[in-house]
Amino acid sequence: MARAPAVIALVTAHDARNADADLPPLFEALTRAGAAVRVVEWDDASTQWSHFDLALLRSTWDYSMRLPEFLSWAEQASAATHLLNPLPMVRWNTDKHYLEELMHADVRTVASTFVEPGESAAQALNEFLVQHASTDFVVKPAVSSGARDAQRYGRRELKTAVVHVKRLLDENRSVVLQPYLDRVDAEGETALIYFGGTFSHAIRKGPLLRRGEDPTRDLFAAEDITPRIPSLDELRTGERALGAIPFATPLYARVDLIRDADGAPRVLELELTEPSLYFAYAAGSAERFAALVRDYPVNGGI
Repeated sequence: MARAPAVIALVTAHDARNADADLPPLFEALTRAGAAVRVVEWDDASTQWSHFDLALLRSTWDYSMRLPEFLSWAEQASAATHLLNPLPMVRWNTDKHYLEELMHADVRTVASTFVEPGESAAQALNEFLVQHASTDFVVKPAVSSGARDAQRYGRRELKTAVVHVKRLLDENRSVVLQPYLDRVDAEGETALIYFGGTFSHAIRKGPLLRRGEDPTRDLFAAEDITPRIPSLDELRTGERALGAIPFATPLYARVDLIRDADGAPRVLELELTEPSLYFAYAAGSAERFAALVRDYPVNGGI
């Protein structure tokens, strides 16, 4: 007797529904694979999550502005259906303090200093600049997505950077300070995409942060994307980052890398919640991912 088609929610946000380029090809691939698919906004109070076999987080890109509400929803949804990636992983990954855990696990990351609400913005920045020799540096919230509220500064812009850090701290938001690795200006970032722990494809992202530009307040910053064949050292760094995740293998993951002054790849971010997977840049990737998603309830997970 044939089993009923899996009923799958592709979870998005209202402002992202028509901006997520991954949704149409994934919807089509899942439908062709025999699943029943709906695109659903995470905060739609009328949705009965128990009606779905699984809820696949895709473009919930406003979570960083509504994190307590988003995590409360995720807890409710995960009690009613299979939330992917799972709730504990989402809780861990939506706050960039996870970078500290990666550093402690000897994963080569971009050096990150965290400033917490109640601390002095000026003192924290001065101490950071003493420790790091880079000409430019980056200020961004520990809870953010799409480069929202992130900005690049030069050392002569310290007063402006202090204002930025203080604003975030006054909003009760933790802040990440990082040296700006300027090889990204010529080489861009490499984003490695994994399905079920297996490397699928990679893309190049052009530099997002330019000195003198205000931080984006939009849902996400505009990106310059092209396909990329990753190098062996990038793949090794990505595998090491995935191996340091304190959970079972994620259904999907993206590891964003940039090279330091010595040319070594460093993890900028490890995306396990709502990353773009850039199906358009790798033929067959949507179909491969759809097959994995379709079979998830049957296999009991990855």
